[in-house]
This record gives sequence, C-alpha cells and structure tokens, in this order.
Amino acid sequence: MLEVDLNCDMGESFGAYTIGADEDLLQEVTSANIACGFHAGDPSVMRKSVRSALASGVSIGAHPGLPDLTGFGRRNMDITPEEAFDLVTYQIGALEAFVRQEGGKLRHVKPHGALYNMAAASRPLADAIAMAVHRFDPSLVLYGLAGSELLAAGREAGLPTASEVFADRTYQRDGSLTPRRQAGAVITDMEQSVRQVIRMVKEGTVAAVDGTVVPLEAETVCIHGDGAGAAVFARELRRRLEAEGITVRPKQ
Repeated sequence: MLEVDLNCDMGESFGAYTIGADEDLLQEVTSANIACGFHAGDPSVMRKSVRSALASGVSIGAHPGLPDLTGFGRRNMDITPEEAFDLVTYQIGALEAFVRQEGGKLRHVKPHGALYNMAAASRPLADAIAMAVHRFDPSLVLYGLAGSELLAAGREAGLPTASEVFADRTYQRDGSLTPRRQAGAVITDMEQSVRQVIRMVKEGTVAAVDGTVVPLEAETVCIHGDGAGAAVFARELRRRLEAEGITVRPKQ
C-alpha cells in the first residue's frame, strides 16, 4: 500500500505581516514545518502556529533557517558547520519550548530554504545539522531532499529520515531543485504539479527540465504555504492522491 506525508512550511508571518493561509492549509496537510524566527516567524506566531497545528491533529516539526528575515532565508550564507550546528540547535530548542508548553510533542526537523539546499550538497553542513538534531532528540525525523547529502548524513547519524519531494518545483538531471533565480524553477500550473507528485509517489521518478528521468523516493511532499492558492492546491492534491489509492498520513 502506497502512502505519503503532505508537509507544509508555515508560521511564516511576522509582526503585523501575514504570510500564508495556515488555518486552511492545516485542514489538508499532515505535517507542519513551523518557522523558528530566523528566516520568518516570531515568538507569538510560533505559539499560535503550534496551537493551531495541535488543534488540527497535524504533526509538528521545526523549520530552522538562516538568520535572514529580509531575504526570507533563501540567500546563501557562508557559514561553518559549527555555526550550522548552533543555529539549528537554537531554533529547535525555541520551537520545542512552545510545543511542550502547549502539551504537544515535536516530531521532525526540516531545514528551510538556502540552508536546506546548502546541506543537500555539502556533506560537512549536512553532518552538522544531523548531529545537532540527533543530540537534541534522536527520535526526531530529519526531512531532506530525496537523494541528498542531508538524508545520507541523517541515516549515518542514526536518525529516522523522510525523503522529500516538491510539488511546485522543477528538477535538474542530478536530482537537485532548479535554482529559484532560473526561469522555470517554480511550477505554477496546478494540474502539472499534481501529475508530477502522483508520478513521484507511484513510479519513484520525476522528469528533469531537460527530459532526463530521475529516480527518487517520495516519502513526504512539500507544499509551500506562502504560494498563491496554496490551500486550494493542497486540497486538490490530497483529493487526487487518495483517488489514486495513496494513503496520506504523517511520516512515522
């Protein structure tokens, strides 16, 4: 029986600024990656997001990013593995405090944006992040790009891992995501996105931008909560997955 987790980046509002339709998305996804205040979010948003996720029965994960509010954590920074270790530890600890106070349990960790992509390619950074997660709580599931160094580091560290694919992003022939600065990096057509996800889950492959068929494992699918129409897309994707006989539930 095929199954897949639907995860969403959320809790990315900040102060007076609201980003994403989190409450609507929580009715469709099974895992929430909550921003920890470095790339987005703030303490009040973190607590509200935790409460909403718990009320909706959605699995909660920390979404640590680079300290870059202006760039939304999507710009590379020249950090050392030691700095990565500390940044991730700090942010997991902050979110876990809110989760514990609200009577829940933190379930997973998924790095955000540039930190995620840097760790997908750099084994030293990946090892630092995996070790930070393991030393915090070895039962936490580490989410990482399918086929990436981050997943390999997580497995070597003894962490449970989730191989992640993206509904709204195109792929390169090496299995990496097309950089956002390049044309065609983001898929805006809902039907194209849905078909891509179903293929990845059922066949374990994706078509790269040059037509190359790339093998990958799809255990969890990312839905970007800040995208236009994210809640509508999440609802349609879940409907179509279940129509294909695919069970949608959190990664265990």
